[in-house]
Amino acid sequence: MLHPMKTCRVLTAALAFSLGAAGRAPGQESPQGTSQAPALSLELNALDTSEKGCRLTFVAANEMNVQLDKVTFEMVLFNAEQRVERLALLDFKTLPAGKTKVRRFDLANIACDSISRILINDATECSGEGLAEGACIRQLKTSSKSSVRFGI
Repeated sequence: MLHPMKTCRVLTAALAFSLGAAGRAPGQESPQGTSQAPALSLELNALDTSEKGCRLTFVAANEMNVQLDKVTFEMVLFNAEQRVERLALLDFKTLPAGKTKVRRFDLANIACDSISRILINDATECSGEGLAEGACIRQLKTSSKSSVRFGI
């Protein structure tokens, strides 16, 4: 018969081995991405001062297995006091399946350093053959390379 502490260590080791062998806890997606749902990834890559005001640069990757004929997001820009500074409709145009594109938008009369956060309110347009309604917002994954918080 095993000592209670040895039993605990054996069970802990067995659990760690089973989790480690699978690479994830039960219910988690595969680290290789084999079971991940297709996504539309949108990265806020940079904010740069332009002649007009502030230029936003996004990297959009369509991993949804369907061409997106037209994608437009309603974005809300917040100032340093976390008050709504502006609502903007940003048209990402066509995003072919399996393709990554860079899109730039010049926002007039706004200083980049006054933007503290950008919230995606909704996908006001999202069309493509065989695309489920609401897929562009439901399958959207966001990230930011800037100090500005960016998300849904």
